[in-house]
Amino acid sequence: MGGRLATDCVAISHDPADLEDGGFWAVSTSFEGEFTAAKFATVVNADFPSSSWSQINASWTSSFSQSEYCTYVESIRDSIAKGWVYQVNACRILSAEHKAENLRGLFSQILLNNPAPWACYFEIPGLNIASASPELFFQRNGDLAKTSPIKGTQRLDENGFGIKDTAENVMIVDLMRNDFGRICESGTVEVTRLLANEDHPGLRHLVSDIEGQVRNNLTWKEILESLSPPGSISGAPKSSALSVIREKESVRGPYCGALGWIEGKNAQLSVAIRIFWKDEKIHFGTGAGITWNSDPIQEWEETQLKATRLISIAGGELL
Repeated sequence: MGGRLATDCVAISHDPADLEDGGFWAVSTSFEGEFTAAKFATVVNADFPSSSWSQINASWTSSFSQSEYCTYVESIRDSIAKGWVYQVNACRILSAEHKAENLRGLFSQILLNNPAPWACYFEIPGLNIASASPELFFQRNGDLAKTSPIKGTQRLDENGFGIKDTAENVMIVDLMRNDFGRICESGTVEVTRLLANEDHPGLRHLVSDIEGQVRNNLTWKEILESLSPPGSISGAPKSSALSVIREKESVRGPYCGALGWIEGKNAQLSVAIRIFWKDEKIHFGTGAGITWNSDPIQEWEETQLKATRLISIAGGELL
């Protein structure tokens, strides 16, 4: 991740307390809160070792059909109308058959064809992720912390974000300010960038920055529990949004969790979006933020837009 290559795994942990030893740990948390970290003995500045990739030939199936996803969006709008929630990130999981041993070759192709600021590759027994994440979840340098939520997506040939995207971004900024208020010194949390346009391969995003000073003697377990799951891929209020997601969606797994590294009082954790992960099949997650102003078909099209470029790199037909 970010030009740092970690090898020689010496420990795998599911206890965030182990992060306090100051070593270099690659970290993956699931959307549902499962924690996995791998400690590496060798960390160097180096390019990712290039591997070949055999493209997927199968079709990608979706956990929601278009009509099912649109019904999901309408149910969220109904919950908003009743005052239960203000915004929910509605996701679906794409899956395809492929016999690849690992995702190294796919990540090599991502680096070439879809460079992303928080691209990351993680491979340990039982967990294999190739990420093209554009979104920073939590960056820490000593006592200084930063998060950069994304809300708002459009094609590069479109001009200007609408009221829906702007309102949604401000809503999640407020949520992340509150989350940072749980881990930062009083009076230090501030919005240092609001509603900035960022261009990425094939997409433009609306991004804001929130920064603060981490309280003394706070453990990594306390920090992760206070911030997880990321607000931008859950919703507001977070507790109500999570209740809606649990009712409507299947398990997201590593998708929409956190992915990156922690070393002492330094960290770079991305929001685990635009990721492929592997078990018996290869999976890819895509979603959209739903507000009262959402149009179900347009939200479906946004999930297609987010998936199309990366699926074309992996191969296979996106139905």
